[in-house]
Amino acid sequence: MTSRTVAVVGGGIIGCLIAREVISRSPDTPVVVFDRDGIGSGASRRSAGLHFPRGATERVRQMSAYSHDYYADLAAKHPALPIHSLGMTVVATHTAASLAQIYLDRAALTPTDTVPGGLVQVPREAGVWRGQGCHYADVPALAQAIARELRPRVTFREGVRVTDVEAAGSEVLLRLSTGETCTAGRVVLAPGPWLTDRAWRDLVAPLHSRVKKVVAIHLEQEPGPADGVVVFQDEDAFLLPLRHRGHWLFSYTHDEWDVDPDTVSSGLDESVFAAAMPLLQQYSPTLAERVVGGRVFCDAYSVDRQPQVRALDPAGRVIFAGAANGSGYRLAPAIAAEAVGLLALDGQTSQPPKEMSPA
Repeated sequence: MTSRTVAVVGGGIIGCLIAREVISRSPDTPVVVFDRDGIGSGASRRSAGLHFPRGATERVRQMSAYSHDYYADLAAKHPALPIHSLGMTVVATHTAASLAQIYLDRAALTPTDTVPGGLVQVPREAGVWRGQGCHYADVPALAQAIARELRPRVTFREGVRVTDVEAAGSEVLLRLSTGETCTAGRVVLAPGPWLTDRAWRDLVAPLHSRVKKVVAIHLEQEPGPADGVVVFQDEDAFLLPLRHRGHWLFSYTHDEWDVDPDTVSSGLDESVFAAAMPLLQQYSPTLAERVVGGRVFCDAYSVDRQPQVRALDPAGRVIFAGAANGSGYRLAPAIAAEAVGLLALDGQTSQPPKEMSPA
């Protein structure tokens, strides 16, 4: 590693897309990606991988639009990638009046009477809308595919933990679990929910981000070919047909904060089902009878519910990219573009390139 090297700490979907963005803008820049486990592990391994064109703030709406176009371009050029288009239905009652401000125009929400497939019962007072522009991805497989394409130009050091990050003068010092000490010109931290890791906890403390438990329930029923995602806007929940796995997933809001990513994924417990089942039974008694398991992890959330992309040191040599509030996959391309835009790379283009052909 040299003073020209960009080190990316975290090999999830955000970290992989940051590496891809660096190579796209500055092909001669050396890039090294570190991950304590493997590419696509951590939060990416447990992600539902759902993307739909919406955003509660103007910045998030712009990031959603950019990421939407990025993924559409990627899928069109590489149809073998695990990115799967599907229909979308939105169910809303007291949030119905705000749908036009939340969903992008490209969602093309159109009022309808029922949810396709017959698995969801709609409360009499609720409205139903059909939408476009939705897809889901097998996120760990996608991260690994991106890494595979980048390997001729990017070094991936899996199973290597960064134990200290110190901005010193014109370089950044990295100490590794292997006993090595390396230097880089710039470092991008994309640690997912590992905000309190001792290597960078003092650096990220001013962000005031927190880690929240994230839960999804698996429902053992084969999705039909026409089934799409059903979004319950009032409750911030959704039913997602995971066709590549052969079952449904139910994601809902679980308000348990300040959890430890190294211990939180110990499995489902009674509190998980107590929070999930009433809502699932309300909307789909049929699927509620097919609960077999699920996934438990956590994610980083910012104070203003917008992704955090910012320099952590006065010289701008250490950049944080994350705290995406459960939308890490959905907004990953835009997060990567913002992060790399802060790096001031030699020969970097001023705008993200339209052509995103893989390395």
